[in-house]
Amino acid sequence: MSFETILYEEDGPIGWLTLNRPDDGNMFTVKMCHEIRDCIEDIRRETRTRVLVITGSGDKFFCIGGRKDGLEHTTLYAGMLPTLEIYESIERLQKPVIASVNGYAVGGGQVLQVMCDLSIAKKSAVFRQVGPMMGSFDAGYGTWYLEDLVGKKKAKEMWFANPRLTADEALAIGLINKVVPDDALRAETRKMALDIADRGAFALASIKAAFTARHGGVSGLARVSHDLLLRLYLDTDESKELGASFRGKRKPDTDLFGQ
Repeated sequence: MSFETILYEEDGPIGWLTLNRPDDGNMFTVKMCHEIRDCIEDIRRETRTRVLVITGSGDKFFCIGGRKDGLEHTTLYAGMLPTLEIYESIERLQKPVIASVNGYAVGGGQVLQVMCDLSIAKKSAVFRQVGPMMGSFDAGYGTWYLEDLVGKKKAKEMWFANPRLTADEALAIGLINKVVPDDALRAETRKMALDIADRGAFALASIKAAFTARHGGVSGLARVSHDLLLRLYLDTDESKELGASFRGKRKPDTDLFGQ
């Protein structure tokens, strides 16, 4: 896959997706949002990759938000940075996603690492929500999922007061999973990803779908039913007999039901 604003490489069962705008804080643009979405959707349709890692280029920024340059002057969706498409694609992916936080995770970048299934950060990483300071907010994924991680009071503090958190502080409140020395981030991320890649792919997909269904409503339930359970049902004697009887215009053999 070839992109302009991100890099993607396969490392055995690991996919590494790197936000590649280091001179501008690895900030989202419309192009980057669409490329991240498209990359993840491509990964969703193949079985080589067992775990996806998302990180930032350089050693200072994971991602510090987004640029709205070039958007249409409208209150409709065309006037908004399409970050939701990134978050939704992470949710739909049946594979674990690890945020490897290599620097500042601010604004949309902080929401991005929240949306990943696991987060590992280097010691010097910084986490912050700044929307209300800048006349912006994320009243959706950035609030509900943050509350799940750190609790309602702490989540409100992050959004209302906008404190700057070190990696150790983020770890202490449950915002991330692990802190490692700066020079060990890639190696430790790779180790974490390889450990997870040894687990059962279907089991991991089922677990992730179960977590997602909590907030996903009908969409979350449909992911469990369609993406996972339907595949199992289609291989049963009952499903095969019903299909054969329908095509043959005959009554089905009900003795095969439930087998």
